[in-house]
Amino acid sequence: MKEKRILFTGGGTAGHVMVNLAVIPTFQKEGWTIDYIGSHSGIERELIEPLKGVAYHAISTGKLRRYFSKENFKDPFKVLKGTLQAYRIIGKKRPAVIFSKGGFVSVPVLIAARMRRVPAVIHESDITPGLANKIAIPLSKKVITTFPETVQYLPESKAEWVGAVVRDELYLGSKTKGLSFTGLPGKKPILLIMGGSGGSRKINEAVRSQLDVLLHEFEIIHLCGKENVDPSIQREGYSQFEYVKDELSDLFAATDFVLSRAGSNAIFEFLALRKPMLLIPLSRNASRGDQILNAKSFERQGYARMIEEEELTEERLVQELKRLKEGKNTVLTKMRSFESREAKQKVIDIIKQATR
Repeated sequence: MKEKRILFTGGGTAGHVMVNLAVIPTFQKEGWTIDYIGSHSGIERELIEPLKGVAYHAISTGKLRRYFSKENFKDPFKVLKGTLQAYRIIGKKRPAVIFSKGGFVSVPVLIAARMRRVPAVIHESDITPGLANKIAIPLSKKVITTFPETVQYLPESKAEWVGAVVRDELYLGSKTKGLSFTGLPGKKPILLIMGGSGGSRKINEAVRSQLDVLLHEFEIIHLCGKENVDPSIQREGYSQFEYVKDELSDLFAATDFVLSRAGSNAIFEFLALRKPMLLIPLSRNASRGDQILNAKSFERQGYARMIEEEELTEERLVQELKRLKEGKNTVLTKMRSFESREAKQKVIDIIKQATR
């Protein structure tokens, strides 16, 4: 029997890996041989390399910037080197199809895939395509989207809306284990605070400045980001971590409300798990504005409240969290109309259909 082989790519942030983590187990169960191309030091290596049965290949990558930097002069050479490395890997492994979740590491992989004539499927999570995916779309056979609004920005012949892909393990968390892991008593509603895989200094500072007020309303799980834990804060009802991986599903099970950035994968996971959320998207000064569009879409649909980062104050943060708590039942009613489980199977079917 001919070997079935698939190659995944995507990285730079956790959001550029999560859909891959959701669909990889299905391909493993069906007997596919799996390779993954990522960067040498990105978060994708931390998340993918420990997986059994997945061969991780690191290549050179150059970051795609929308602003001037001295590194811009070096990055084309890094991308060229990465393309040559990916070309060799693809030639050796001979995958039937490549699935890309985006991020700057995916660009050399998709260039090499076109050179090797291997079909590629791209996943776009945000409402508007990111720079890496904009470059890669002409190199792809299919582009699948999380938001229905995204299709209007893509070639009609390639675009298909599938909805949100959520990892199965997130539904399997234990509230008891989550409380035990955090040391929280669980006597008040639990607020989970996440600033993205890199954390958010502004959110962290606003929360900590109002900790006394917030602890009257909530018990708090604070995922602060790397090197952002403050060991001087030891308060009953407050538990902080840099980043949580294996226990995340248990933390979600224990959570009643979420304060978060507005990365697409994360907010759709909160929606699938029925967690009312207050979103503080990255500002346009720090991003291309995709998180603002994501948050506004969720706010319109009644899934979330939103504060733009430029409008974030300590008082506004407390006020919006109290409003979120008071309006919980209304938000949950809206959320119950959303169903995500079909999306993952759609993605898998599209990938299989694209195989050469």
